[in-house]
Amino acid sequence: MAFFSKLKERLFKSSSRIEQGLDAIVEEGGTEEPAELGGEPEPSIPEPEPQPAPQPELPEPAPLPEEPVTVPTPQPEPADPTPAPPPPETSAVKPGLLGRLLGRREGKPVLRRTLDDDMLEQLEELLIASDMGVDTAMRVTANLAEGRYGKKLSVEEIKRLLAQEIARIMEPVAKPLPLYPKKPQVVLVVGVNGSGKTTTIGKLASQFKASGKKVVIAAGDTFRAAAVEQLQVWGDRAGVPVLTAPEGSDPASLAFDAMTRAQEEGADLLLIDTAGRLQNRADLMEELAKIVRVIRKKDETAPHNTLLVLDATTGQNALNQVETFKKISDVSGLVMTKLDGTAKGGVLVALADRFGLPIHAIGVGEQIDDLAPFDPEEFAAALVGLDAN
Repeated sequence: MAFFSKLKERLFKSSSRIEQGLDAIVEEGGTEEPAELGGEPEPSIPEPEPQPAPQPELPEPAPLPEEPVTVPTPQPEPADPTPAPPPPETSAVKPGLLGRLLGRREGKPVLRRTLDDDMLEQLEELLIASDMGVDTAMRVTANLAEGRYGKKLSVEEIKRLLAQEIARIMEPVAKPLPLYPKKPQVVLVVGVNGSGKTTTIGKLASQFKASGKKVVIAAGDTFRAAAVEQLQVWGDRAGVPVLTAPEGSDPASLAFDAMTRAQEEGADLLLIDTAGRLQNRADLMEELAKIVRVIRKKDETAPHNTLLVLDATTGQNALNQVETFKKISDVSGLVMTKLDGTAKGGVLVALADRFGLPIHAIGVGEQIDDLAPFDPEEFAAALVGLDAN
């Protein structure tokens, strides 16, 4: 729940944009109605079954005294000729639970608009503007309209329906990073410049170490000294060894040496960092392919996981990155970072809908607990601005 609160807070730009858009859409042509009318049917609340009147408890008989006690004979009281006054009438009967619930719903009118073609088109445009993509936005709105076309919906009802559809798309891809008995399990981490690979590796290493795994990191970004230093900071913090090589040396050779050491030390996991590369640079992509070929000489089944780290702020360009990296390095799962800041968040829905690749984790900041397993219902609720149930 703590991560959901953080996610919702840092997805505020996305959720507020969607919420403001929904407010504008419903206000245009919407009418105020009692809260219990229109929209999705309210769950029926059964009337409570009548309970039998409680029987008065009879006092327990007093214990017999050891010595006989003389009880005075009661004298009859004189009859009062004046009849007893009737009980005062109450002006109102206090409503029961059902009455209070219904009264609360009837108290405040709700703005609703009929779901028609114009409204669906506006909803599609709003989702496209949140980086969800044309195809995914059309699919979400079409599913939302099924069985509800012509009905009146409020902003809150639309948000809940959107969250349900988004969670349904993302449920199949919400999978943690699989762990295998193979030692060492080689995890290759790839992505473009600035996507957050190095930070993600550091957080994963710390989390796995805290869970009792023996971890080794290979600082394969041999062209950027800052990346090596950053990994060493994470390694020192978590007590995880970080293997490095001189600046400018062959990253494939470092990966091979790291596998040898991880095998000798009986490590559970070997996390290999790689240099950031643009997907349109053929030479850099070939270098990545070389790393894969070299580590397979050591273990033909490696890498056992290839994580593609994506920056949420790149928007629809993330789709192109997945397409390219899948061809070069056989991507097995995704990690989405930087969902705070200016990210719109909807691109994650588009990725799930188009590729179906497992989404292992999402990141919303720089702290170690800002990277957490992906929860589709929490993400969908945070994206549209709902509170968690």
